Amino acid sequence: MSESEGRPLPKKRPSGLGRGLSALLGEIDTPAVSASPVSQQAPTYVGGESIRYVATADLQPLPDQPRRYFDEAALDELALSIGTRGLLQPIVVRMVGRQMQIVAGERRWRAAQRAPLHQVPVIIKDFDDATALEIALIENIQREQLNAIEEGDTYRRLTTIYGHSQDALGKIVGKSRSHVANLMRLLELPQPVKDAIADGRVSMGHARALLTAPDPVALMNEVLARGLSVRETEALAKKAKAPTSKARSGSTSDRDPDLAALERQLGDMLGLKVRIVHAGKGGTVTLGYSSLDQLDLICQRLSGDSI
Repeated sequence: MSESEGRPLPKKRPSGLGRGLSALLGEIDTPAVSASPVSQQAPTYVGGESIRYVATADLQPLPDQPRRYFDEAALDELALSIGTRGLLQPIVVRMVGRQMQIVAGERRWRAAQRAPLHQVPVIIKDFDDATALEIALIENIQREQLNAIEEGDTYRRLTTIYGHSQDALGKIVGKSRSHVANLMRLLELPQPVKDAIADGRVSMGHARALLTAPDPVALMNEVLARGLSVRETEALAKKAKAPTSKARSGSTSDRDPDLAALERQLGDMLGLKVRIVHAGKGGTVTLGYSSLDQLDLICQRLSGDSI
């Protein structure tokens, strides 16, 4: 019997999330890799890619890494596991000059530092900026490690900096266009509300209701203090908005429905509040932003250059 007959066939990575990591990473099927130093291990090749060991300190995080929040207790647990069993999956990196930049596996790298491991296995891939950000996004979504604000912010960056449409993003991550649009809209909320969404105090259902409130922060505080349900939050947001709607009834009721639809379409594309005022043969288009980062992204999109 040949050696290949006695060896189980490698399992193909599932690709249920849009293009998936399997497509973007070139169908890499990574075996378990122990924490032994490089001098004690023979070179390992997977799908034509070599797994090599590098110093843990030589790796750098991806600057545009979607994930901003790392659970300290979970990192300690992973570090304990890595210290006992080694790092079971190589970290995917790319070369930026002479620097190795982590594309997928920053959480494992952080835990490896705590273990501590002096060397970690890596696979080096040739990715441009947009693809690196796509892969980092997909990996975190597959592992359910992003909060709604982190995910929405990454969608916004891919849209404004790299020109991805919401339909294209939906196909990449295996989500609907409306899912992408809804998360991008959350970025319009005031920072205290976004912080509450990020740390889990406010659910997605509550967040969507807060988007319609005249004062999202005040309503959020009431929701948290009283433990209100999503439906109760929606009712309060609608009630708070009613006087404003009446006060503006003269202007809003007469608005061109085509302009309103165009505002929504542009808002979905940009992840920003859009206001169009048309009079005669001309008019104005106003883009609203809630942070200096959003302003920078608007300027980048309009100029085509990095700021």
